[in-house]
Amino acid sequence: MVFKRLLGAIGVGGPSVDTVLDGGAALPGGALTGRVLLRGGGSAVEIEHIGLELIARVEAEHAEGESQGAVAFERFTVGGGFRLGEQEERELPFSVPLPWETPVTELYGQPLGIVLGVRTEVGMAGARDKGDLDPLAVRPLPVQEAVLEAFGGLGFGFRSADLEYGRIGGTGQQLPFYQEIELTPAPQYAHALNELELTFLSSPGGVEVVLEADKRGGPFSAGHDALTRFVVRHEDARALDWQTEVDGWIRRMTEHREVYGSHAAYGHPGAPGIGHHSAAHHSGPGLGTAVAAGAAGLAVGVVGGMVAAEAVDEIGDFFEGEEDEGDEGDEG
Repeated sequence: MVFKRLLGAIGVGGPSVDTVLDGGAALPGGALTGRVLLRGGGSAVEIEHIGLELIARVEAEHAEGESQGAVAFERFTVGGGFRLGEQEERELPFSVPLPWETPVTELYGQPLGIVLGVRTEVGMAGARDKGDLDPLAVRPLPVQEAVLEAFGGLGFGFRSADLEYGRIGGTGQQLPFYQEIELTPAPQYAHALNELELTFLSSPGGVEVVLEADKRGGPFSAGHDALTRFVVRHEDARALDWQTEVDGWIRRMTEHREVYGSHAAYGHPGAPGIGHHSAAHHSGPGLGTAVAAGAAGLAVGVVGGMVAAEAVDEIGDFFEGEEDEGDEGDEG
């Protein structure tokens, strides 16, 4: 899908830009490919740079409650240093690497409620304009898919997914936010868990799987959160019995003697570390049927320290699911 927008920095008669992403969902850590299509306006202009910016809609918790905003989590320069003639058409192919921690937006083509975008910026003659914004779809890595299928095979259900601003202490997290996938407990664990939140932190060497369980209280104890993590290798995606593996993770979390941390480990770079386990050597079926379409119709708010007001104004329509091509006053 292409969103055309006049480059407002030059005004009516200026060049236009389209960014066309290659079809299909991308992979975390993989290549994002496509083309930037430029068409000259009524006069020649000097194109100083063409950049791509990866944008995510993120939630943040603070003293006043919770708000939402946009975070640019990666930037690339894909061209520039040339003269675009009057009415000249130019095509610039690109291939850029997605961060390994790029959130997953879909599973088997079903949206999870995560909103990502690719914004194109064109700089010319001392001015700049963000002239195009396209939605970005990302599918899970094989090992992420295997873990999700195992949860589905065990009877866990998909409730929601979002991006949380902050860091998880004791992990190798690189981005300023992390993805939480909230699951409803399988029947065999309903007596012990209210809900389970799952976070993937991927890297070239593997994936950290962070689990936070809201544990039910008993006759003589109050409910509490239990937090732990497991490290798995990419090459184990099809080599392990994942349903058995994940079932073992959950059993350890639900035993009182295996409580590794609390929600306090989230959102603070210097927070206490959390439990660390490596996956044993075990693959299995399942979460496709357990995932319902994510509900993403959420308004965008300004989150302190996350994004400039101009960026929220500029991409507000996109993050609310609208395809408005005629926005003005994007740049400050």
